[in-house]
Amino acid sequence: MALTSNRRSRAVVGAFQAKTHFSQLLARVAKGEVITITRHERPVARLVPAGRPSREHVAAIFRQMDGLRESLPKSKDISTLKELIRTGPTARSGSGHF
Repeated sequence: MALTSNRRSRAVVGAFQAKTHFSQLLARVAKGEVITITRHERPVARLVPAGRPSREHVAAIFRQMDGLRESLPKSKDISTLKELIRTGPTARSGSGHF
């Protein structure tokens, strides 16, 4: 299998070779190596070790979700929702769509 590697434990392999030697590539990735798969010398995919996200990454995602939640309009009154359900979407927009 013709692989090109650099010092950072990253390899480059063509799509045909990746298909032919997939099991071997998975074994290398399981040990921490990152492998780029190319088609006609252009990168098309990467095999990377499956790892658990760090606590910091998960915390950042939750902060993004909180920010999105804060940016959404807030309903001050549950009766608004009940009214929408009772009358349907056409009463609000006139088009029959939300």
